[in-house]
Amino acid sequence: MATGGANRTRNPGSPSSTPNSKRSPQLSLKESSPCRPSERLNPKTIDPFKNNVGKQSTFAAVYSNGGVPCRLQHGSVKHKIQWDVPIENLSFDPLLVTLAEGLRETKHPYHFLACQGFREMLEVSDAAGKTIPVLPKLVLPLRLALSSQNAEVFFNTLDALVRLSSVVGRELNPHLKGLMAMISRKMMEKNNKEKITHALQEIESNCGQACLAIIKSKVPTYQSVLK
Repeated sequence: MATGGANRTRNPGSPSSTPNSKRSPQLSLKESSPCRPSERLNPKTIDPFKNNVGKQSTFAAVYSNGGVPCRLQHGSVKHKIQWDVPIENLSFDPLLVTLAEGLRETKHPYHFLACQGFREMLEVSDAAGKTIPVLPKLVLPLRLALSSQNAEVFFNTLDALVRLSSVVGRELNPHLKGLMAMISRKMMEKNNKEKITHALQEIESNCGQACLAIIKSKVPTYQSVLK
């Protein structure tokens, strides 16, 4: 005799008869759905660097917007810069400060434009009278450029500092201590010692006896060239 249990028909709606692919529609929908608007607005889910790829530096942005009125003039041997207006008519504040900020650029043509532009502005008539008032604003960008790990940036900035000292002379002394800290660190590298010593000798000659104590406070082994 057949038992009643053997012929029992399963209820199609029971959980045991439901195929696995259709068992949890809510779960599969949740897994495939995009993030909710609240997640897109959550600071924890935002990548702060996502939109910064290729972001321009401050100097590059100012130059692109016409804040530095010059352009690169290519030459077969040597590049030059061409000023859009007579350089004597340019205001040193903020242009000289902007060029100082560009000294730490590593990309072409921005580094060349900043170095050459800074040099040429210091060569105009009455450069001292125009530069001395902005000296306090030049210290920070010069410090940043001197702290660069890029050797070309460092030595071009050191050259800019020597040129600056030849223009403003003793007026540089109150600002020199903060710059010497960056220079002394590079002095510890053997390959840099000769170049840096020569630059310090020029700075001392331009700034007078008073700057000797400032130099020696950061570079104790430095020997004065003044008698």
